[in-house]
Amino acid sequence: MTTIYHNPRCQKSRETLAILKEQNEEFEIIKYLETPPTQEKLAEIITLLGISPLDLVRKNEALWKDNFKEKVLKDDELIKIMAENPKLIERPIVIKGNKAIIGRPPEKVIDIL
Repeated sequence: MTTIYHNPRCQKSRETLAILKEQNEEFEIIKYLETPPTQEKLAEIITLLGISPLDLVRKNEALWKDNFKEKVLKDDELIKIMAENPKLIERPIVIKGNKAIIGRPPEKVIDIL
């Protein structure tokens, strides 16, 4: 089963969801702003993505710029910050089996389907 961490207000997230539907993919939608991933789940997602926690942060968010941008943070601190402030998590994230991808651009999701 495929999982999409989705924000319905985000155009890229909606476009990625449309691709999943076009591909007749069975999927679960997790509206991560309403149901944020735990720190453990975020660490797992980051591992699947093959990126650093900092690469998953939305660095243009005011919350990031105002509170964290100038700080030197360890990976576990970044994961905790994202778990507590899911608005800072880059989106959409699509997971299928042991593969994950950030849907930016949305067409990238086809690579793991």
